[in-house]
Amino acid sequence: MQKSRSDRLFYTMIYLLTILAVVVTLYPFLYVVSISFSSVDAIDKQKVMLWPVGFTFSGYKMVLQYRELWVSFYNTLWYTVVGTLLNIVATCLAAFPLSRQKFFLRRRLNFFIAFTMYFSGGLIPVYMLITSLGLYNTRWVMVLPVLVITFNVMICRSAFEGIPNEIFESASIDGANELTMLYRLAVPIIKPTLAVLTLYYAVFHWNNFFSALLYLGKQDMQPLQMFLRRVLIMASPEVMQKMGGTMTSGALAVSTLQVRYVSIVVSILPIVTIYPFIQRYFVKGITLGAVKG
Repeated sequence: MQKSRSDRLFYTMIYLLTILAVVVTLYPFLYVVSISFSSVDAIDKQKVMLWPVGFTFSGYKMVLQYRELWVSFYNTLWYTVVGTLLNIVATCLAAFPLSRQKFFLRRRLNFFIAFTMYFSGGLIPVYMLITSLGLYNTRWVMVLPVLVITFNVMICRSAFEGIPNEIFESASIDGANELTMLYRLAVPIIKPTLAVLTLYYAVFHWNNFFSALLYLGKQDMQPLQMFLRRVLIMASPEVMQKMGGTMTSGALAVSTLQVRYVSIVVSILPIVTIYPFIQRYFVKGITLGAVKG
């Protein structure tokens, strides 16, 4: 079918806007990567525009030998793995009963869970609660206060509701209890949704620095994002001195810029690496159980 002139004009505009959005989004990332692989001289003379100039790993050698980076990297990995695992378990345990029509507290609990999306106790009461529970300056303060995210519970609940009730009735006749139906039937069926929720929780834990800023005073427990904050904002010359930087002030400033960009690349590399393996579940998982029009 031949398209009209107005249709061709419309699609041309859509393509141009899409290309513009890709360029605007992708160029800063490519620039950061290029700076991290370029020589100090090229950065000083502002020769780097899109691709690395004077390709070198000197910035990565400088950053990766810094012990504090690996300590914070381990902490972030621990918070992400342990936190995401507990998040998925808690989300399934919360969402499955709420999806069952015969659960007598279903409506009331759905209301209270939705209520927390719009109202909270506030920052100071939460801080007082966490300190009174003895979670301050412990690893669990990064995991337990965010054990369940309301929006993700609702997504999981909708996915469970999309499972035909006849499946559960057949399992019940065969003698399966609710816990067996959850882990043997419901969880495998909504695997795409759980893959998406896993990505949501993992990215949240990987990027979470505000909780560490409030509740983690010990530097050896702080995540990678706090290290990145110190490098980018607070004390870059001090970081350079700890890394063994002995150079003039001009070269130090340029090398500090490279250290900043190398730290950014190192911090986002794990998530960028994992995302392609989960991407195929993304569209199917987020729409599973959605309301069809």
